[in-house]
Amino acid sequence: MKLHTIMELPFVKNGNCTTPTTQKITKSIQLTIFVTFLLTIMIIPFMSYPLFSRHSSIFKNPFKQSSSMIFDVKNSSTTSSTTSRDDHSKCDIFSGEWIPNPKAPYYTNTTCWAIHEHQNCMKYGRPDSDFLKWRWKPNGCELPIFNPAQFLELVRGKSMAFVGDSVGRNQMQSLICLLSRVEYPIDESYTPNDYFKRWRYISYNFTLATFWTPHLIKSKEEDSYGDGPTHTGLFNLYLDEFDEQWTTQVSNFEYLIINGGHWFFRPSVFYQNHKIVGCHYCLLDNVKDLNMYYGYRKAFRTAFKAINSLQNYKGITFLRTFAPMHFENGIWNQGGNCVRTRPFRSNETQLEGANLELYMIQLEEFRIAEREGKKRGLKFRLLDTTHAMLLRPDGHPSRYGHWPNENVTLYNDCVHWCLPGPIDTWSDFLLEMLKMEGVRSAEERLQSDQNLSPRQI
Repeated sequence: MKLHTIMELPFVKNGNCTTPTTQKITKSIQLTIFVTFLLTIMIIPFMSYPLFSRHSSIFKNPFKQSSSMIFDVKNSSTTSSTTSRDDHSKCDIFSGEWIPNPKAPYYTNTTCWAIHEHQNCMKYGRPDSDFLKWRWKPNGCELPIFNPAQFLELVRGKSMAFVGDSVGRNQMQSLICLLSRVEYPIDESYTPNDYFKRWRYISYNFTLATFWTPHLIKSKEEDSYGDGPTHTGLFNLYLDEFDEQWTTQVSNFEYLIINGGHWFFRPSVFYQNHKIVGCHYCLLDNVKDLNMYYGYRKAFRTAFKAINSLQNYKGITFLRTFAPMHFENGIWNQGGNCVRTRPFRSNETQLEGANLELYMIQLEEFRIAEREGKKRGLKFRLLDTTHAMLLRPDGHPSRYGHWPNENVTLYNDCVHWCLPGPIDTWSDFLLEMLKMEGVRSAEERLQSDQNLSPRQI
């Protein structure tokens, strides 16, 4: 008898069907068996890959690890990804320290063609290389180094889109470089515009795409006021309108990774219902300054609303949290720079000021979107890179993203990340979350069924 047929049969004792309570217990047992079965079939395909045995100790004892990615229903966004400690307690992979890793990096600026010029720090003469030799160590557990063979097997036949600003593109280029040890993609972009690139890994039928949307919503640079009070432009942000350049293109993607933050520091005018409602440092007469946090919150709310309203979208949405800047001794256009050459320890700095406010807004809007998405069966996951990247002031290009005599807007770049560099760890996080996604989904269904009353089952 086939497995699905067995699962559909009612349980009968002494000629009578069991009570609803018994059915509830039975369904829980069936889902537990399903979790174990799912773990088994996830592991088998990777055993033949040489890179598997080198990096992925998490799978050495799959049944011991079956409790990993425990899902906390009451506080889902703050326990976005966990892996198992030896004592089977939860471990937040996003809380930890940077420790030395003499084996890194796993590619160079000469072996990967995908590195954007402004993040090609070694090409432009960065004199130190110790910043490359670190890995992220969660408190109480291990985070395996990115395994490109595992990743490409997990995403075989699927598609992943990076939606957001240039730091999101920075992340995608890091991923391409890490995957280059197995395969390079071909360019299948539907436009010559570099802001909207599409790549395909032929051997795996896997598509990567990037959608440029620095504010995540409909926006437009306003020309009538020159280059704005800070000489970085003045932008009209339509806080309740979708940016259709990406919202009309992503319905068929299995994974969306969205991000946003740094562009909201620029002066902007806020529109709602086609009317000006305020601005952020626009210095326009009779326009109320509502500060950037107002626009930031509204933009994320609208972007999440767009995702939850996509009729055909069935994918998983990852929010990659805000990656802090590290300007010291001045702001970006007034002498600020990032010249440190080693990571902070977690007790040497803390999230504060604008970085903290933007991060907290993201978490709050994420929780709202996650609740709404559940009504449609959509999944939202938190790729919480903020704490780890707060500790890496040494990972930015600074002045090593261009030649000394070049005239560039961001001369000392303390926003983006060198490639190779600490941003490569984001793929460690992402792969770990993908590996455990099947387990987490099953546990969510199990928890949901346990919360139902016998009458509802």
